[in-house]
Amino acid sequence: MKVERKCRIVEKTQMGDAIYMVLEVGDMVRTSFTAPGQFVHIKCGDGLLLRRPISVCSCQECEPSDLLALVFEVRGEGTAWLARRPEGHTVDVLGLLGNGFSMDREGRYLLVGGGIGVPPMRGCAQYTGGRSTAILGFRSREKAILLDRFRDECAKVAVATDDGSLGYHGLVDALVRQELERDRAYDTVLACGPKPMLKSVAKVAAQFGVPCQVSMEERMGCGVGACLVCATPMKDGTVKHVCKDGPVFDAEEVDWDA
Repeated sequence: MKVERKCRIVEKTQMGDAIYMVLEVGDMVRTSFTAPGQFVHIKCGDGLLLRRPISVCSCQECEPSDLLALVFEVRGEGTAWLARRPEGHTVDVLGLLGNGFSMDREGRYLLVGGGIGVPPMRGCAQYTGGRSTAILGFRSREKAILLDRFRDECAKVAVATDDGSLGYHGLVDALVRQELERDRAYDTVLACGPKPMLKSVAKVAAQFGVPCQVSMEERMGCGVGACLVCATPMKDGTVKHVCKDGPVFDAEEVDWDA
C-alpha cells in the first residue's frame, strides 16, 4: 500500500556528482515495501507540477520512523531543488511504488549496476545477506560511488570504468561474461542502468542460460499508471508502464529494438 508522507531529511552527503540522502519516512517501509528495486515519487518545489521518481538505494524498518536512503544526480530543475534541501527540512514523498526485483532472501544473485543505476542494487545486496556478487560500472574513478558499502555487503565486487581509471577498462557486460564463464550458478542476473547496458547484459545472461531481470528507466508523470507517459514496448506487442508494471521486468519480455 503506497503512502504519502512529509519526510524529514536526517542525512545528506555529496558523493562525487551524486547526492546521498537519508529520510525519516514514518511507517512507509513497514506498510509498502515489497522487494528491492522500488522507487519513491518526490514533490520538488511548489512551482513544479510533476513529482520526480527516484530509486530507493536502501531502506530499513525502525522505531519510531523507518529510514529510506536515496542517491540521485542533479538532472534538471526538480532534482536541483531537492539537492538544495538541507538536513532537517522535510519533503513530500509518495511511496513505495512499483514492482521490485523478484528475489529470495536465501538466493544468490549477480547484481549489475551502471552509473546512477548502481544505488538500487545496494538494496538487493543487503536483501541477500552477503551472498551476491556485484559488477558495477562507472565513467571514471571520480564517478564511482558506494563501493565500500558494496564490498561490505557482497561476496565479491568487480568494477569497470569507461576510461580504465578504476578496475576493468571497458563495459560491464564484458565482466558479466567473464563471471558467468567462471560461475553460472546464480539464481538470476539483476541489472539497473542505461538501456544499452541492460540490453547487452540481458544478451549475455541469455547466452549462458541464466535468468535476467532489468530495472527500466523512463520519464514519469503520475507514478501510479494513470498518465501513461512511461509506456515501454514488450516483445509480445503489448505496452507496459514502468511505474505500475515495473520498473523491473524479465529481460525476455522487453522489446530491446523498439
